[in-house]
Amino acid sequence: MSAGAGRADSPASHAGNDRTDESSSLRDRLRALPTFAPGLPVLDPGAAPSDPVTLFRTWIEEAIDAGVPLPHAMTLATAGASGEVQARTVILKDVDPSGWWFATGSSSPKGRDLAENPYAALTFLWPPLGRQVRVIGPVAPAAPATSTADFLARSEGSRAAALVGHQSEALASRQEYRDAFAGALARVQRDPTLVEPAWTAYALAPTSVEFWQASDDGGQTRLRYRAVGHDWEKGLLWP
Repeated sequence: MSAGAGRADSPASHAGNDRTDESSSLRDRLRALPTFAPGLPVLDPGAAPSDPVTLFRTWIEEAIDAGVPLPHAMTLATAGASGEVQARTVILKDVDPSGWWFATGSSSPKGRDLAENPYAALTFLWPPLGRQVRVIGPVAPAAPATSTADFLARSEGSRAAALVGHQSEALASRQEYRDAFAGALARVQRDPTLVEPAWTAYALAPTSVEFWQASDDGGQTRLRYRAVGHDWEKGLLWP
């Protein structure tokens, strides 16, 4: 070690102190952030319906009515054959007895993960209501006609973005993407029936759906539905 390398007034020492100060400042700021505003709704497990689809539809309708930003946005977590987990935000398309619906290209990273390991997890977070929902289960692709209908129901810009392809591949420049998008948008406008062949609608059929509700007094309620054959078993979990 050279002379003075560990002195408190050395540049390296100052840099280390700066990083420590920055970390402490961020930690303090994070701890000081508020969580949920007062006036949260209440989850009464005894009054909850017998199936999770009914309760979820009620909750997401209440999130929409409350003006929660992007209430249909959900985190989709997948893992391929390697076991490496990836997560991203996608949009919920529908909820019905078949499951929770979303769509993507089958050649995308999430599409490839689902082909190798057809299981996933979804998470919804609605902070103004102090609510979170977790959905876990196997995922299956829809029939081609359903996937085609989903694609054609998208806006021109969304269809063009899907037609560009190359999702998650390295991009040489922003201009390269602009040119590809402009070309794809022109194709969509010339032919409104144009469909991306790899576009696929998926349904996650849950084996477990968990509803989490914060409360004004700081307590929490966790209600889980578990699939048991063709029925649902309902029970509380420790927060």
